[in-house]
Amino acid sequence: MKKIANYLIPTTSVVAIAFAIAAFTNTHAATQTLGQEQNQQLEMVSVQAVPVAQPVDLSYAAEKALPSVVHIKYVQNSKVQTVEVQSDPFEDFFNDPFGGFFGPRQRGQGGTQRRQVQTPKRTATGSGVIISTDGYIVTNNHVVDGADELTVTLSDSKEYSARIIGADKTTDLALIKIDARNLPAIQVANSDDVKVGEWVLAIGNPLGLNNTVTAGIISAKARTLGANSVESFIQTDAAINAGNSGGALVNTNGQLVGINAMLYSQTGSYSGYGFAIPTAMMNKVIDDIKQYGTVQRAMIGIQGGDVKSFVDSEKEEGREVDLGTMEGIYIQKVVEESAAAEAGLEKGDVIIEVDGQKVTKFGDLSGIIAQKRPGDKVSLTYLHNKRKHTKTITLRNEQGNTQVVKNADLDVLGADFREVSQQQKDQLEIQYGLEVVKINSGKMKDAGVPKGFIIRQVNDEPMKTVEDLQDIVKETSTSSEPVLIIKGIFPTGKKGYFVIQLAE
Repeated sequence: MKKIANYLIPTTSVVAIAFAIAAFTNTHAATQTLGQEQNQQLEMVSVQAVPVAQPVDLSYAAEKALPSVVHIKYVQNSKVQTVEVQSDPFEDFFNDPFGGFFGPRQRGQGGTQRRQVQTPKRTATGSGVIISTDGYIVTNNHVVDGADELTVTLSDSKEYSARIIGADKTTDLALIKIDARNLPAIQVANSDDVKVGEWVLAIGNPLGLNNTVTAGIISAKARTLGANSVESFIQTDAAINAGNSGGALVNTNGQLVGINAMLYSQTGSYSGYGFAIPTAMMNKVIDDIKQYGTVQRAMIGIQGGDVKSFVDSEKEEGREVDLGTMEGIYIQKVVEESAAAEAGLEKGDVIIEVDGQKVTKFGDLSGIIAQKRPGDKVSLTYLHNKRKHTKTITLRNEQGNTQVVKNADLDVLGADFREVSQQQKDQLEIQYGLEVVKINSGKMKDAGVPKGFIIRQVNDEPMKTVEDLQDIVKETSTSSEPVLIIKGIFPTGKKGYFVIQLAE
């Protein structure tokens, strides 16, 4: 469970209760001194002013949704890594009094030594939600990221090994799958329809307590916390703790409205509010992963924030600002060659509606655009010099076009790789690297990379395993700058670098 540290005031509710009791006591005392007619009038006023709340039975929702929420066990196996440690001259002398005369020792720079250490095996637990009868499960990216093994346990205690179908760090969502049939898939509701004050249940496996249900209300919508690149959280006061990550937030009908993702806490444990990724965003992310293998991120092409935050910051600097509204998205910058630039939006404009939906804060805008794909058209209503304008724009991807973006595989490089041997490490005085053992037709041949070249870094990331190279190729292929800058050394020891353009 991700944690956002902040401060809360837990005594607020206690004070409110005290005030409520005091008010009731005073009213009751007053009614005893009034006549019968006055009592009747007071009762009529009381009934009209304070509607009687009806009890809420959430047992149906819990019974319906519980079988669809699973326990996920994460395992990252022990690994051997080479690390640099500060050199001890006395230890060096006693270990090798001849100073390496009989062979090279692994040394770093500036009085350091390279040693191999074994990382401990890591385990963690989280939750997930079954969304189809054939084994697809939604959870958080941070629940499965870096896992060597994933074990899913159903509510009936059956266990399955799971594989990752795809994940999206920007929204903190992941799709995994188990080999099973006729599973109890949850019914998914439209999170756009939920209302503040509506009752919800949080279902998951917090603190090692499997199949736990907590209740609360929706406290707010379209919250942004700065934890992920794309956010529009549902805020709830249903208790959420470590282990709830990836679990279900459901309405009173037992339908999924969000995927629990993080808590708002100063201590690391629940102290007031949890946050869930809305299903409207989840549906689009999961559909993209299934169809394209990666999320098709739509971009307007602006940088900015809430109008109120901007106005407040200007006031702190002694400047008065009148934008014609205190709600909306203030545009701080328009990205060149973007959809917004093509539409003529400028710095200082304020977006107030998207497709007829009112936009009051950045979470509203993120939530709407997160459901779109590059090539989709949206209607933007904005204020320019306090005058309202409406334009239709075509959304683009991070690379500035409307084409489908797909994760590139190592095949696109057209080469075979292997980790450097210990002999190569000793000879070239390196700790890691990937040797290009074969060149076929592809991006590497086009860039002039020769056989035998040893890749040390790609985009300033160290390349210790073939998986490292695979990861950087996938990540870069969908970025705004799909370029690989490869640094390394030739077999002779001479350093070199190559630039590979992944996108056409």
